[in-house]
Amino acid sequence: MSDLGTTLPRTTPPIPGGRRRRVAAQTRIELLLTLRRGESVLLTFAIPVLLLGFFSKVDILPTGADPIGFLFPGILALAVMSTAMVSLAIATGFERQLGVLKRLGVTPLRRGELLAAKTLAIVLIEILQVLILTAEAYLLGWRPHDPAVLALIGAMLLGTVAFAGLGLLMAGVLPALTTLAAANGLYLVLLLLGGMIVPLAKLPAPLRALSRALPAGALSDACRGALTLGTVPTHAWIVLACWAVLAPIIAAATFRWE
Repeated sequence: MSDLGTTLPRTTPPIPGGRRRRVAAQTRIELLLTLRRGESVLLTFAIPVLLLGFFSKVDILPTGADPIGFLFPGILALAVMSTAMVSLAIATGFERQLGVLKRLGVTPLRRGELLAAKTLAIVLIEILQVLILTAEAYLLGWRPHDPAVLALIGAMLLGTVAFAGLGLLMAGVLPALTTLAAANGLYLVLLLLGGMIVPLAKLPAPLRALSRALPAGALSDACRGALTLGTVPTHAWIVLACWAVLAPIIAAATFRWE
C-alpha cells in the first residue's frame, strides 16, 4: 500500500487548471507557516534594518560621502539573500527532516509546484521587507534621484528566484543540520564578496571578477544601478537571469521529499 500511495500521484494525469490551484493553495500555506515562525521572521526583518541603521550612522565602512546612498541598495540585496536563501533553506531542510514534506510527496502536489509555492511566499514577504527598509532609509536621509523602479523590481524578482533556487537546492539534498551550516556559511561568503556592505572596488581584481559572476554581486550591482544611476548594468541582468533559470531547475531535478 505504501508503494501504491507513493507512485499514484506521479501517474495520475493533471486535472485541467489544477496546477494553478495547487500552487495557490500551497503558497497560502507556506506564507502562513512562515509568519508563524515568529523568531525566524523577527530575525529576517530585524537584521537588515539593524545593519542599515548601524552602518549608515557609524563611519567604519569605505562607503564614501553618502553612506545611506550606498548602503540602502546593498541592504535590499542582502534582505533578498537572507530571506530567499538562508531562511527558506533552513525551514525547508527541517521540514524535510521532520517528515512534513514526505506527506506532501503522496499528494498530487509536484516537486516543482512545491518549490514555486515556497518562492511565491518569499516574494510576498519581501514586499513587506522592502517597504520597511525604504521607510527606514527615508528617515535616515535617503532621497531617490530618478530611480528605475521597474528595473529594480525586475532585478529583485530575478534575485529572489535565484537565491530561492540555491536555498531549495541545499534543503532538497542535504541533511537539515548540514543545510543550516551550509546556508549560513554561504551567506557570510556572499555578504563579504557581494558588494552589499563593502564596495566591490575595494576588493582585489580576481575577487571582484568572481563577485560579479555570483548572484549576490549581480543583485547588489543591479539594485545600486537602478537606484543611483537609473539603469541596471547589462552584465547584472545576464548573471541574474542565468542564476534564476539554472538554480530552480537544478533544485527541482534533485529535490528529495525525504
